[in-house]
Amino acid sequence: MDPLTLTFLVVGGISLVILVISLVAGEVGHLGLHPDAEGPFSLPAIAAFLGGGGFGGAIASGLMGPDSPTGLRLAVSLTAAAAVALPVAWGAVRFTSALVHMPTDGTLSETDLLGATGVVVTAVTGPGRYGEVRLVVGGHAIKLNARSAQLLPVGTPVYVIDVPSATSVEVISTADPAPPTADPALPERPL
Repeated sequence: MDPLTLTFLVVGGISLVILVISLVAGEVGHLGLHPDAEGPFSLPAIAAFLGGGGFGGAIASGLMGPDSPTGLRLAVSLTAAAAVALPVAWGAVRFTSALVHMPTDGTLSETDLLGATGVVVTAVTGPGRYGEVRLVVGGHAIKLNARSAQLLPVGTPVYVIDVPSATSVEVISTADPAPPTADPALPERPL
């Protein structure tokens, strides 16, 4: 392999490694150029520019072959490097910008838990005693300690009425009450 192609490959390879590290590890060592991870002078953008240029130049140099005049190969390789580097750097800027501005769910607060429904997974054995409930809040299942004024066996559907702490809730049963029993003193009436 000729030295010109090898030089472009080395630049492309080192830049590719730096790009992967910057995307995985974040903006560590952003070279003091731009504090944001999404700008045109961020580490991912610079690494993508150099990597695209290195690989583009290596391809052009390799296609021309070692028998071509060195000055012509260098000019064509640098032109190809620039033609490849700009769109690759633009893509890196767009990609890191999309990562930075990706919408995420906020942290659950007490008001998010109020009114949530769920099911008892560890029985609440009486007033002042804790069991556990599984709630579905914002599409996510979470398990919290729960207390209730009544006994709640496993499997009882519940509704959150208070949030005494970040890890516990107060619940009431939403199960249908037991049907009233017939009073033996009343005569039965046919339907």
